[in-house]
Amino acid sequence: MTGPRLIPVRTPSRPEGVVLVLHGGAARGDDATVSPTQLSVLRMVPVARRVARAGGRRLAVHRLLNSHRGWDSRTTPVMDVAWALERVLELHGDLPVALVGHSLGGRAALLAAGDPAVRSVVALNPWLRPDDRLRTEARVLVVHGTDDRIARPAASLDLVARARPSVDVSRVEVVGGRHAMLRRGRTFESLAADFVTATLLGSSPRSDAVAAVLAGERSVQV
Repeated sequence: MTGPRLIPVRTPSRPEGVVLVLHGGAARGDDATVSPTQLSVLRMVPVARRVARAGGRRLAVHRLLNSHRGWDSRTTPVMDVAWALERVLELHGDLPVALVGHSLGGRAALLAAGDPAVRSVVALNPWLRPDDRLRTEARVLVVHGTDDRIARPAASLDLVARARPSVDVSRVEVVGGRHAMLRRGRTFESLAADFVTATLLGSSPRSDAVAAVLAGERSVQV
């Protein structure tokens, strides 16, 4: 089993913040290794690129490759996120961090959000368990497609409801969006990039949905 790895997407010389992009992917039998060519990994490439374009020279963006696929009691994606947070501290110094994750990566982002370096979190179609809890001072956005058949939208709705009012968390429903984010993919990408640049850099949001969330709306549909 190999360890986690960071893949740089954009590394400006003097970034003002760091974004970690987290992939999903369940284990498949005995082969629990992570390959850069797996669909669950490739699915986050356009998201990472969209965030990098939006952040320009102000944000360092890295994709995290987990140490193994899936989630078990010995090694979890949350542990890989903890490793990545230490690594970006070494690379970029003490900067605010945003976590952007999909599916199991969305779950990892939410559960790792309590780290003091994390300023904001975007969870895209997060796969969740009923006993998951959200404890963080970061600003959190959950984006879930209404037609997701892999990660139930009701589970993220329940998590958000239980986390309030102690957590600053909002949820955006993407009408017709499915788990793989192929349908309405640009909507998922733009929401993630817009929220990250607004929360890390103070940029004015381009989308009405993110503007509404930052103004205090807790539930928005697009």
